[in-house]
Amino acid sequence: MSSEALVLVLVVLAFAWSIGAHYTGACMGMPYGSGSIKLVPALVLMAVLALFGAVFASHRVESTVGLQIVDASKVTVAAALVIIISAFLLTTVYTARKIPTSTIQILVFCVVGMALGSGIAVHWLTILKLAIIWVIAPPAALVLGYVFTHGLDRIVGFNPKVQQSGVLRTLSVILVVVGAAASFTMGANDVSNATGVFIMTHLFSVWTAGLIGGVGLLIGVLTWGKPLLKKVAFDIVHVDLSMASAAQLVQAVVVLLAVAFGFFTSMNQALVGAMMGAGLARGTGTIEWKAISNIVKGWIIAPISGIVIAFLLAKLAGIWFTL
Repeated sequence: MSSEALVLVLVVLAFAWSIGAHYTGACMGMPYGSGSIKLVPALVLMAVLALFGAVFASHRVESTVGLQIVDASKVTVAAALVIIISAFLLTTVYTARKIPTSTIQILVFCVVGMALGSGIAVHWLTILKLAIIWVIAPPAALVLGYVFTHGLDRIVGFNPKVQQSGVLRTLSVILVVVGAAASFTMGANDVSNATGVFIMTHLFSVWTAGLIGGVGLLIGVLTWGKPLLKKVAFDIVHVDLSMASAAQLVQAVVVLLAVAFGFFTSMNQALVGAMMGAGLARGTGTIEWKAISNIVKGWIIAPISGIVIAFLLAKLAGIWFTL
C-alpha cells in the first residue's frame, strides 16, 4: 500500500469516528434522555449495531457513492483525500458545536466540489435523484411522525395527561428497540460517507470498506458520543415516550427505504421531520421553532461550504502536484 493510500485509510477512519459521534443524538438521544436506557449501555448498543449495519447492509449505498456521483475512473487517491479531509473538517466542526446536520449532503457536495476543481465529470442525474430524496424525506417523515404518534397512542393506550406505569414501561422498551434499529440503519446509511472513496479508488471491496468504516463509527460513538445525545431529544421538541418512539421508528423506516434502493438520506433530517410531526400531534406548543430554524440554516450552509472547501482544496492540490 502506498503512503498516500495509508494516509487515506487513516483519514477515512478519522471521518468515520466523527460521523459515529455526530449521530449519537439521532439514534440514542431520546432513549437515553427519557431514562429508558443508561448512558454506557446506550453508547455500547449503538456502537455495536452501527458496526453491524456498516458491515452487512451498506453495500448498495457504498456503490452509489463510489461509482455513481462522479467519473470514478478519474479519481486518484489524492483527489479522494481532498473529499474526505473537506467532509471530515466540516462534520467535526458541526459536532463540536452540537449542531445536527447532514453528513451525507456534506459528503456529496465535497465530492462535487472536488470534481469541479479537478475537471472530473459529475453525474448530475445521480445528484438530482439524491436531491429529490432529500427534499421528500423530511416532509414524509413529518406526516408519518404525526400518524405514528396517534397510532402508537391507540395501540398501547397512552394518555399524555395520565401517568400509566405499565404503559410507560412498554413504551420505554419500544423506544430502546427503535433506537437500536436506528443505530443499525445509521451504520448502513452513513458509513459510505467515509468509505465510498475506497470504492472510487478501487482500494478495497465493499465488504472491507464497510468493516473499516464500521470500526471507525464504533470508536466515534464510544469516545465522543455523549455531547449530542441530549441535543436532538430536548432542544427541538418536548417529547413524551410515545412521541419519541414514533419519531425514532419513522426515522429508521424512512432511511432504510432509501438504503434498500441504493440511495441514502439524512438521519438527522428524517428524525427532525418525524419529531416535528410528533410535536404537531400534541400541539405546536411542543416545538422549539428557534432550534428548528437554526438546524435548517445548518442544512443549507453545510452543503454550500462542502462544495466550496473541496473545490478550493482540489485547486490547491492541483497546484501542489504540478510544482
